[in-house]
Amino acid sequence: MTPPPVYSTNSTATDQPVGQQLVTFLRRVRVFLAVYYALMIEYRGEILLWVFATALPLIMLGLWYQAASDSTFALSPDAMLRYFLAVFFVRQLVVVWVIHEFEWEIVSGRLTPYLLWPLDPAWRYVAAHLSEQLARVPFFLLVMGLVIWMFPEALHDTETGTWWSPKSWQLLLAIPAIYSAWLMRFLIQYTIALGAFWVERVQSFENLAMLPYLFLSGMAAPLDVFPPLAQKIAMWTPFPYMIYFPATLVTGRATNIVQGFAVITAWIVGLFLLNRFIWRRGVKNYSAMGA
Repeated sequence: MTPPPVYSTNSTATDQPVGQQLVTFLRRVRVFLAVYYALMIEYRGEILLWVFATALPLIMLGLWYQAASDSTFALSPDAMLRYFLAVFFVRQLVVVWVIHEFEWEIVSGRLTPYLLWPLDPAWRYVAAHLSEQLARVPFFLLVMGLVIWMFPEALHDTETGTWWSPKSWQLLLAIPAIYSAWLMRFLIQYTIALGAFWVERVQSFENLAMLPYLFLSGMAAPLDVFPPLAQKIAMWTPFPYMIYFPATLVTGRATNIVQGFAVITAWIVGLFLLNRFIWRRGVKNYSAMGA
């Protein structure tokens, strides 16, 4: 029987050809995803509760649908339904909870053995998040099906009198937009989480960031109902690109695609550089404390 491979921190990845490095990396990704998916399936009952816990867009759906029916807004009542359904869909795929996991591992000392791995600990959190998304899919699709059954107007275009369907090219762009939004949100929360190297409770900082995220992301209200100046200012922050921008692409509405991806890319690059800088400082501080 062939023994499992032993990874040593003394060996460098540069000793292998580029092709072999890629194969090794893909094997690790496959193993990580398989392990964490099996773990998430064990907690499928809890994941169902998480889906309901992130159902704020469905509550806002009913409120804004009634408001659009009684008054005149930038979006028609049917468009409001489609928008908040898209918000709920995007929200399920950009959920990030790395700060809770990282803070607990720092406080409990469980991060120490992971620092000896020949792989950055961040990849563990990435694999856990992607696996949790896969486990979440059946539940939130079921919830979306129930909402569409209750509000069939969401799939009907009153302006043309036909059934609504999204544009295929915008749906294709929505996929990288959603995962770029997830990456940006992951980097923001992971960067805040690195403060646990110095502070015991960093979740309070994340709670402060939730207020602008709630309103500027388009989760509580579409940015179309904001004053023009507020819209322009908000679009240079990262928050609208976490939900509003991908949701707009999913529903097939007009949006500035070039600006959207340019701003997302700029924030991702800046956050990544900041994250790596804080990580190096934090690990030194963590090691100095006897880890």
